[in-house]
Amino acid sequence: MKSSAIAVTGLRKAYGDKAVLDGIDFEVAAGSVFSLLGPNGAGKTTTVNVLTTLLTADAGTVRVAGHDVASATKEVRAAIGVTGQFAAVDDLLSGRENLQLMADLKRVRDGGRMVDGLLERFDLEESADKLTATYSGGMRRKLDLAMTLVGSPQIIFLDEPTTGLDPRSRRTLWGIVRELVAEGTTIFLTTQYLEEADQLADRIAVLNQGRLVAQGTAAELKGRLPGTHVRLRFADAFQLGSAARIFTDSTRDDEELTLRVPSDGRSRSLRALLDRLDEHALDAQEFAVHTPDLDDVFLALTEHTGKDAGAAEGTSRKKEAIAR
Repeated sequence: MKSSAIAVTGLRKAYGDKAVLDGIDFEVAAGSVFSLLGPNGAGKTTTVNVLTTLLTADAGTVRVAGHDVASATKEVRAAIGVTGQFAAVDDLLSGRENLQLMADLKRVRDGGRMVDGLLERFDLEESADKLTATYSGGMRRKLDLAMTLVGSPQIIFLDEPTTGLDPRSRRTLWGIVRELVAEGTTIFLTTQYLEEADQLADRIAVLNQGRLVAQGTAAELKGRLPGTHVRLRFADAFQLGSAARIFTDSTRDDEELTLRVPSDGRSRSLRALLDRLDEHALDAQEFAVHTPDLDDVFLALTEHTGKDAGAAEGTSRKKEAIAR
């Protein structure tokens, strides 16, 4: 079993009488991708800020790379890299200069060679000496992640790293994340894109109103929900009504002329369903099998989200900005 890169117990952070994080617990295995999901204002960014030493927790213990974030801040910062929601690049510098600046600040030996290697890895060689103000959104995000890798951090925090990117740029970053994990890097990912978590994460936690409401692999979370069904669309209300009388446990939608029939989705049960339609001379115009996905899980777990959480976390971000 892999050792823990991050261990969080009883983490609490509040502003006034509003708990942004209300006693959460989780562990992140070394060399894995851990994704934290949640609606806006759920506490995702606050969690990242505590784990990366930008905020102080009110209660609980947090260990990152084996170090306590409260008492060993310097050691934690030396072990991590952080990419926020917005690319933190200097528009007045070129891509190469941005990377060299990071190498100088971290006192990296042979920084020039590291810079060249990162430019090549992120396919930024042709634009290396152009001002980053001329970069596209995807190029800026790649440069931002490249800057995060200066110094070879053990753990990288990616806080909604692909927000606003086109699908091609997003998938390019996914490929880079997979390469990093294959090399042993631990990734802590927050994202608004559920497909992103499904594609990348070894484990997923869902945060809602300051509490973790579910944890597990994508498959485990999907398995918690019932709801696999066959969706049939008919040409008219008569055929829909006839089919509804055959499948008594189904759910009909008269406006859409559709019928949802519970099913395990396996080929044998599907054949039996189609045979019953054929026996009654019914013909569905459309036929589809639906299984619960992360969207369904997310909606089921966060459907009662209140508005106050967003305001409270917004306050935390303002205070963080003032502290900087």
